Amino acid sequence: MQAILIEDEAALRLATAQTLELGGFEVQACASAEQAQPLLRCDYAGVIVTDVRLPGASGLDLLDQVVALDAELPVIVVTGHGDVGMAVSAMRSGAYDFIEKPFAAERLLEAVRRAQERRALVLENRALKSAWALHPDTPQLVGRSDAIERLKVLIRNIAPTGVDILINGATGSGKEVAARLIHAASGRKGNFVAINCGALPESVFESEIFGHEAGAFTGAQKRRIGKLEYASGGTVFLDEIESMPLAMQVKLLRVLQERRLERLGGNEGIATDFRIVAASKADLLQLSAQGLFREDLYYRIGVVTIDLPRLCERRADIPLLLAHFVQHAAQRFGRPLPQWSAPQMELWQRAEWPGNVRELRNFAERLVLGLVPAPGNGAPAGAAAQSLPQQLDTYERELIARTLAGVDGNVASAADQLGLPRKTLYDKLKKYQLATGRK
Repeated sequence: MQAILIEDEAALRLATAQTLELGGFEVQACASAEQAQPLLRCDYAGVIVTDVRLPGASGLDLLDQVVALDAELPVIVVTGHGDVGMAVSAMRSGAYDFIEKPFAAERLLEAVRRAQERRALVLENRALKSAWALHPDTPQLVGRSDAIERLKVLIRNIAPTGVDILINGATGSGKEVAARLIHAASGRKGNFVAINCGALPESVFESEIFGHEAGAFTGAQKRRIGKLEYASGGTVFLDEIESMPLAMQVKLLRVLQERRLERLGGNEGIATDFRIVAASKADLLQLSAQGLFREDLYYRIGVVTIDLPRLCERRADIPLLLAHFVQHAAQRFGRPLPQWSAPQMELWQRAEWPGNVRELRNFAERLVLGLVPAPGNGAPAGAAAQSLPQQLDTYERELIARTLAGVDGNVASAADQLGLPRKTLYDKLKKYQLATGRK
């Protein structure tokens, strides 16, 4: 974690820097905005904390420079007691948050940590978008829940390393989506080759995976390149690896250890350069204890493990996922966007969705095709005439209004509960014309 601190009072600069350092931040302390300018970069991974009143250029001048450089680089401004107007001006200009002097150390650390988390997510999303630009067919990982944001962080960190990965997840939780994202973010130039181990008959498994030479068996009239060899330089996705026959597990383990394979009926070792991303909906260690899966293979493919959350563990993502799926379904089927009410969305968010994201996607398609009952009496007036973005706005407005009512109009508390920067919440209050008497 990193922070650039701009404070002209030497004693306060030292004390604030020590507070941040004790909180785990690497701090670059500056006495003026001019001194901080060489440190500002659009790829800076940290947070900027600046006093408003500085000699020379002010903190607001610095804020304007940062916003021009990168509007998503978080700036926390420190104002004197009573400078409410200046704080409001800073927030309108793009500040992430503001702190009034004198402030408690924990108040500072809480704001800076939250800003650091936000910055990390911004950079991670940019990295994934860059990867998607190189692999336009890669599906997006839709969602903003803590579980999905942590998954994006993990993918960004481990994808370039080349280690083999095991993805654990229930049916429909997005194992292949995660595998394709890992491949896209890895920088590997070879193919992404998906193999469903549960769909391959055991009689053809070896030939499909390792390939065969001409004459290796009856009907093998010419040489065939196997999927592992075809994936050289790329990624092999072994879905439902728990279904792989034990005899094939032994052969796969040897290939992974030596990074060489032999085609069926051949004697020549062929060097390979592929990365394994395996996926399972079962507990492989438990299967190993039952003699149904090789323990040594489990530890070989599970250098890194990723546990995907069920949809019921990321309910906050359901509105975004549903909006994403209905947009695609409407284009695919040539149908208008479906309508729904805020009470309906709340009902869907409370559902268990045993089929996870796949079930939600199928539900979205039925919704587009008109196979789901129309909104009942709980639909707000005029809902049938609203577009999908308008319905999402209606739902968001009601959620913000309820949250504010629950905290007696305290914007800071509401922002924390909603997981939003205060500036973002103020913007939404203005957008939806929601009044509050408290800051």
